[in-house]
Amino acid sequence: MSVTNETLLSRRQAAVARGVNQAHPIFAARALNDRIWDIDGNEYIDFTSGIAVLNTGHLHPDVVEAVQRQLGHFVHTCFAVLPYESYVAVCERINALAPGDGLKKTALFSTGSEAVESAVKIARAHTRRSGVIAFTGAYHGRTLMALAMTGKVAPYASGMGLMPGHVYRALYPDALNNIDVDAALGSIERIFRNDAAPEDIAAIIFEPVQGEGGIQVAPPGFVAKLRALCDREGIVLIADEVQSGAGRTGTFFAVEQMGATPDLLVFGKSVAGGLPLAGVTGHASVMDTVGPGGLGGTYAGNPLACAAALAVLDVMEREHILARARQVGEITRTELLAMQQRYPSIADVRGLGALIGVELRTPDGQPAKDLTSKLVMSARDEGLLLLAGGTHGNVLRMLAPLTVELRTLEAGLRILDRCFSTLCRPEPGRHD
Repeated sequence: MSVTNETLLSRRQAAVARGVNQAHPIFAARALNDRIWDIDGNEYIDFTSGIAVLNTGHLHPDVVEAVQRQLGHFVHTCFAVLPYESYVAVCERINALAPGDGLKKTALFSTGSEAVESAVKIARAHTRRSGVIAFTGAYHGRTLMALAMTGKVAPYASGMGLMPGHVYRALYPDALNNIDVDAALGSIERIFRNDAAPEDIAAIIFEPVQGEGGIQVAPPGFVAKLRALCDREGIVLIADEVQSGAGRTGTFFAVEQMGATPDLLVFGKSVAGGLPLAGVTGHASVMDTVGPGGLGGTYAGNPLACAAALAVLDVMEREHILARARQVGEITRTELLAMQQRYPSIADVRGLGALIGVELRTPDGQPAKDLTSKLVMSARDEGLLLLAGGTHGNVLRMLAPLTVELRTLEAGLRILDRCFSTLCRPEPGRHD
């Protein structure tokens, strides 16, 4: 029997647990930079980047070469058993890139969830407190503690019962739903009055740009006010930059554009060009609160992933990826805003750099989840891969590799425009 998308779907349904999602009913066969070919030979423009993991594109030759070179030396020792230089070098590079003054240190892990939970462990050890404040719309991972901080029950926690306690939910600013900075900060003060005293809170964790939450960008002044609140109450401020980091927003960390520095930064996804690597970096005095053995993991900071990360960081410098992110973002935003003038279902176009979301609503202002799903399917049929997000599943996420060829970027945006034209009635008299 030949291997096709259809036969693989059948095998998947028989062999893979139902709880593992699949956004598109196709299977990858190969990829290069901004394109993917499925097992049936169909070619797609990739605006997903494996959920923002491939800022330097599929199979960047420098990353491939670095991994192949490392394979010739060794694959694994466990850094906690026999350390190696590349782990140290990655930490040095991230420490130098992290914003803020003073000595910094870094610990490496394998996944974003692992790094998020480790950041909470560090905050708890540093403050001797146990409470955490997270935000509506947050996504911090699917392991148990990370899931407690994630602000979306379905599908991530459906049927699993209540998550670990001592996590409290504040409002994240959302202009479209009339939640401003004062309302968000007021919701934290409400937690202090009604749920947990400030002296019981170890950390406030936030995403400078929410990814799964629908590309909600922290508005001006919000992070600085969080910083002031945490300083006042002795709380550790954690920025989760697993999706927004590694250059996606036009600076290495998105929070660099927000006027204040967190105590701890969580990073992952694109930092190793597709290999599993994540980490926590922050003030040395905070990071070193945890004693030897309290952080790490068998595969944490794997040698292949560290080699890939060093290559990614070199590529970012040499190919001016931060400037490229701003260019890709500007082109994308300009085209999407033009579409918004033609298609009234586009309620908002927002983002930072090349991390951009398109929120869709019905004529009566309700989240247009069905339309969003249809657009994702229609775009795929036309050769463009997209992802949906947002609390209601009504936000298209624009996540093309930052190395995308500009002609490919423009071709992908034209496909999206055609799909809107087919599925949505253009606003009369507002065609370009």
